[in-house]
Amino acid sequence: MAVLGAYRCIECNGEATELYRDYRRGVLRISICKSCQKPVDKYIEYDPVIILINAVLCKAQAYRHILFNTKINIHGKLCVFCLLCEAYLRWLQLQDSSQNTDPDDLIRYAKEWDFYRMFGIASLEQTSFFIGIFITLWWMTPETLKRKSDFILLLKALLLSTYGKLLLIPAVIWEHDYTPLCLAFIKVFVLISNSQAIRVTLNLNRILPWFAILFGLIFENGVVCLFQKMGWDV
Repeated sequence: MAVLGAYRCIECNGEATELYRDYRRGVLRISICKSCQKPVDKYIEYDPVIILINAVLCKAQAYRHILFNTKINIHGKLCVFCLLCEAYLRWLQLQDSSQNTDPDDLIRYAKEWDFYRMFGIASLEQTSFFIGIFITLWWMTPETLKRKSDFILLLKALLLSTYGKLLLIPAVIWEHDYTPLCLAFIKVFVLISNSQAIRVTLNLNRILPWFAILFGLIFENGVVCLFQKMGWDV
């Protein structure tokens, strides 16, 4: 039986009603896009590792496959895990800068609270970054965010595209003198992934997503500075 539903062609972003047709006895025929006359989604035949590699290379076709033609529902858990990785790295750097080695329970409690505080700061920064992106896109291209489902899909795409933060784990494990440089590369990679996710989800050109990301970064830094002026230890 063919897989029915609203799918997208990974080449031209055109709509399709099915990805393939099953003729039984293991005979499958990939559907052809009516717009570009290419296979709707060639990745349904690929191994997940190949798909992951193409996603790491930020190929638009891989992003369309993941966002539109699969039922991945791990964006919430992935977001929390990435924030935990970022909070742990910040907490670790904070502990390295502290010379207090007193094993007193009060000190251990304070260190544990520092981790929760780092998690809160990381969550605040990411939320502010996403809000800045949504404001920019809603202001510049209101026709692409008319429905609630459009906002939800873009949020899901942004959350999934932050998977690059998982690279913080090996950055911590294999700590060396070039760790700050590695963290900078990870940050750039995440921003590139965010840009591709916005472009694929809303079918935009290459410039507008980067403009939205730039404003998101400005809005994020502005919110952090505001809380700092209010006396919060952010």
